[in-house]
Amino acid sequence: MLDTIEQLLGSMAGWVWGPPLLVLLFGTHLFLTVRLGFIQRYVWRGIKLSLARDTEGAGDVSHFGALATALAATIGTGNIVGVATALGLGGPGALLWMWLTGVFGISTKYAEALLSVKYRVTTASGAMAGGPMYVLERGMNARWLGLVFAAFTALAGFGIGNMVQANSIADLAEQTVSLPRWMTGVGLAGLTALVVLRGIRSIARVCMILVPFMAAAYVLGCLVLLAMHVERIPDTLAVIVQSAFGVKAAAGGLVGVGVREAMRYGIARGLFSNESGLGSAPIVAAAAQTRDPVRQALVSATGTFWDTVVVCALTGLVLVNSGAWTVVDSTGEPLVGAALTRAAFADLSFVGPLILNLGLLTFVFSTILGWCYYGEKAAEYLFGPGALRPYRVLWVIAVVLGATLSLPIVWNFSDVMNGLMAVPNLISLLWLNKVLVSETKRHMTS
Repeated sequence: MLDTIEQLLGSMAGWVWGPPLLVLLFGTHLFLTVRLGFIQRYVWRGIKLSLARDTEGAGDVSHFGALATALAATIGTGNIVGVATALGLGGPGALLWMWLTGVFGISTKYAEALLSVKYRVTTASGAMAGGPMYVLERGMNARWLGLVFAAFTALAGFGIGNMVQANSIADLAEQTVSLPRWMTGVGLAGLTALVVLRGIRSIARVCMILVPFMAAAYVLGCLVLLAMHVERIPDTLAVIVQSAFGVKAAAGGLVGVGVREAMRYGIARGLFSNESGLGSAPIVAAAAQTRDPVRQALVSATGTFWDTVVVCALTGLVLVNSGAWTVVDSTGEPLVGAALTRAAFADLSFVGPLILNLGLLTFVFSTILGWCYYGEKAAEYLFGPGALRPYRVLWVIAVVLGATLSLPIVWNFSDVMNGLMAVPNLISLLWLNKVLVSETKRHMTS
C-alpha cells in the first residue's frame, strides 16, 4: 500500500512540477523584478527596518517578530536536506537554479507581503488576519480562489512545515545516536505542543530567540568548511555553472542529469526553501505591527535573501566543494539528503557534525512552529476561529507521524501541495501588479 501511495504521489509531483508551473513561477519572479524596478536593490533598507524592532501601527507582532517567524518557517530542512536533495536529483546545476530562484524571488516575496498587509482584516477577537486568501477575496473579488488557496495551504503545512521536518530530524537521530524514530517524534511533538497551543505571540517569542542563534552558528560552520578547502572553490563554481546549462555532465552517480532536471529540482527545492511565490510567509507578514504595507514588504523580502541567497548558497557550495556528492554508499548509490550533508560536514571532525545536528534540530523545530501559524490561519479562513484548537492538536500528532513515514512519500506530498497552493497566489500577484507598482511608487516618492 505504501509503495502504491509513493508511486502515485511521485507521478503527481512530476505532473504538478512540469514546465507550465516552472514557467509560471520563474516567469513571475522575472516579471515582478522588472515591473517593480529591481526592488532587490532595497534589500539593505529592509534589513535595517527588520533590526529596528520598533512597533508601529496595528498588528500582533513587531517587524522583527514577523520576520523571525517567517524565517523560522523558511530556514529549515530545505536549507540542509532540501539542498542536498536538489543536488542528488538535479546535479550541481540545480544549485544555480535554486540560487537564481532566490535572487529573483525577492521581488515576489516583497509583492506577496505588500498585498497581504494591504488587504488584511481584523478578526472578531481583535487579531490580524491576512495572506493570499484575503488578497484573492478582497483584491480580486475571487473568494472561491481564496478558499482553494486556503485548502491547499492547510494541507501543505502538514508536509513542508511538519512531516518533512520531523522526518529529517528523526533520520538524523537514528543515524547518529540510534534513537528510535518514534521516540524522536514523541519528544519533538511535546516541545511543539508547549509553544503552538499558546498562539502567534508565543511562536514569535521563541522564533526571535532561535532564528538569529541558529542561522549565525550554521553560517559560521559553512564558512569554516569552505576555508578548509578554499583552493577547490573555483572548480566548484565552474562545475555548478556548467552543469546548470548542460555544458558538462555530472560526475559519479549523477551522469545523464540534464538541464530540465537541474531546473526542475533547483526551482522546486528553491521554492521549498525560500517559499517565494508559495504565499505562506505573507500570512505572518499580515500580523506585523506596521503603518505602511511597503515597509513590512521590504522586511519580508529580506527573508528570501537570508534563506536562499546566503544560507542555501553556502550549503550548496559546501556540498559540492567537499566532494561528498560524488561518493557512493555500500549499495553503489550516491549519497542523498541528510546522509550527503552529514558526509560533507564530517570534514570538520567533531565540530562539523555537532553544528549540523544542532542546526538541523533548531531549524526543524522553528519551521514546525512557523508553519503551524500558516496552516491554522488557513483553517480559520475555511472554518472560522473554532478550527484553531483542533488544527493545532492535529499538528502535534502529525509530528509523530512524520517522524516514522517513508521520506519519498513525505517529500512528494510536499511537492504536490506546494505547487498547487502556489498557483492561485501567483495569479493574484500578476493580476494586481498595478496595485503593487502604485503602492511602491507612493512609498518610495513620499
